[in-house]
Amino acid sequence: MSDPADTNPPIRMLLIDDEKGFVATLAKRLARRNIQATQAYSGREGIQALRRQDFDVVVLDLKMEDMDGLEVLKIIKIMAPDLPVIMLSGHASDEAAQTGIKAGAFDYLTKPYDLSELLDKITAALGQKK
Repeated sequence: MSDPADTNPPIRMLLIDDEKGFVATLAKRLARRNIQATQAYSGREGIQALRRQDFDVVVLDLKMEDMDGLEVLKIIKIMAPDLPVIMLSGHASDEAAQTGIKAGAFDYLTKPYDLSELLDKITAALGQKK
């Protein structure tokens, strides 16, 4: 496993998920690995955050109450076409994963997942971005 913490300065991540406890816990775990996660608890909050600052990578939940993750992904790809997006879902669905990839997502993870899996995907996404 490669660790994105090997890079300096910190990685700027936008984390969009409506599960507040999950987001807070993940952000703390990522901070220990030199990843600064800006937390957004809805698709709309995520889009607003993207308007305010630049990010290196986005981690986006597929199912949220206010906006579908695929809808948010399409908006992100219009605003920042080269920004890698890793989609998350608590609902295992190959169809949803394929739809996300076709819409421009870099990759996809199903919850629950191991943190090392997410770190590997972040590293891969940042490597592709360069």
